[in-house]
Amino acid sequence: MITNNNITKVLSLTAGLVFSASSFAANWNIAVGDGGGSAQEALGLKFTEVLKEKTAGKHSTKLFLNGQLGSEQDTVNDAALGALDFSILASNNLAPFSPTMGILSLPYIFENLEQADKVVTGEIGAELVKNTIRDSGVRVLAWTYSGFRVLSNSKRPIKKLADLDGIVVRVPKNEIMIDTYKSWGNNPTPMAWSETFTALQQGVVDGQDTPYTTIYAMKFGEVQKYISDLHYLFLLEPLIVSEALFQSQDKATQDAMIAAGKEASKYSLQWLIDQEKTIKEELVSKYDMEINTIEDEALWASKAQAAVWPKFYESVGGKDKVNALLRSLGREEI
Repeated sequence: MITNNNITKVLSLTAGLVFSASSFAANWNIAVGDGGGSAQEALGLKFTEVLKEKTAGKHSTKLFLNGQLGSEQDTVNDAALGALDFSILASNNLAPFSPTMGILSLPYIFENLEQADKVVTGEIGAELVKNTIRDSGVRVLAWTYSGFRVLSNSKRPIKKLADLDGIVVRVPKNEIMIDTYKSWGNNPTPMAWSETFTALQQGVVDGQDTPYTTIYAMKFGEVQKYISDLHYLFLLEPLIVSEALFQSQDKATQDAMIAAGKEASKYSLQWLIDQEKTIKEELVSKYDMEINTIEDEALWASKAQAAVWPKFYESVGGKDKVNALLRSLGREEI
């Protein structure tokens, strides 16, 4: 893993090795963790379209879906080293490289889509971008709005916290998310995203949590029956670019990248608003999935916030940073 101690050295070396493409056309690769029809793909396609338009066809990108270019965390390392151009990945998979990004994964930090959008497009989001460049050698250009991570499983409906007992849940290799499930009395199984479908299919794990858009794109309806409409984590999935690649471009190309990222982010926000309801309906009609409301979600929230938030204040930038985020949303400070 790239560390803070050597990231400057790596960036300097890589920038020297990257052939300056400021005068030449380039076709860059984008690693995408999810499959076709996902929010990640939608953002990547829009970014590609706008970048090509703003560079008069000089620069374009190609999407590699379903983790073809490696796990989401591996792509951060690859981009930092200049071995990969772009990647779209969950913010929780970027957090191990840039810990302050973990603030976006604190359970129940966001109550709705509007709050998530306000944070990442405001001062806090800008600071996270700077921190990520400093910590991991990659730059966030855009945000994918993927929706709340809902809980799916193959065993039974989960409507109350007690129903979670005995359900083996796959979670990403992210300490905040692991501890969130532990706060609910569950012992989750950390697992790479690329292994998840097979693990669900073979019964190694009973369930997982991802947004509706991802459940549909990854065809989890083939191996899952029940969905619990949980709201503990609104998934934001940044599009990152190798900082060495970014710095090797002329200003016009850098400006085009930034502008394409902003347009793609706005498009992703509207895409989720337009698509999520239809996707939920298709999960029911196409796969006969059953969607249940969590009847005691206030209990889930209180347990998770009490156990998880204090443990991670320091890593996400301090309690003051969390309060600044809450304050920006007009919510009560802690």
